[in-house]
Amino acid sequence: MAYWLLKTEPDVFSWDDQVKRGAKGEPWTGVRNFTARRYLKEMKKGEHALFYHTGEEKQVVGIVEVIRESYHDPTDEKGVFLAVDVKAVKPFPKPVTLAAVKAEPRLKEMALAKYPRLSVQPVTAQEWKIVCGLGGVKD
Repeated sequence: MAYWLLKTEPDVFSWDDQVKRGAKGEPWTGVRNFTARRYLKEMKKGEHALFYHTGEEKQVVGIVEVIRESYHDPTDEKGVFLAVDVKAVKPFPKPVTLAAVKAEPRLKEMALAKYPRLSVQPVTAQEWKIVCGLGGVKD
């Protein structure tokens, strides 16, 4: 199983918004980067992603699960970009900030530390375990 990180502006779509969607989940739309599109295409149903608030917060706040694999993003009029559907799994008791990720030597190669602007990123199993541990989540 692969792991991922999905970024969102909390004032546009937050963790609380994701939780409110319940089991039906929410389409992850609006990604307009070709590298991120490739990662969306690789996501498989049942895989998990870290839910990351960008903007002022810059922190991992929860875990979501992919419930529908990639399809054409309905918000993309040209039909170039993709979306996946995700549902909330669990919140992080203690959000993990970008500063905490960058301060953790074991995460120095994590995409979040190296490419903080990329909106969809792969996360290794080891990185997943470390970030979840920092956030107080046993996953």
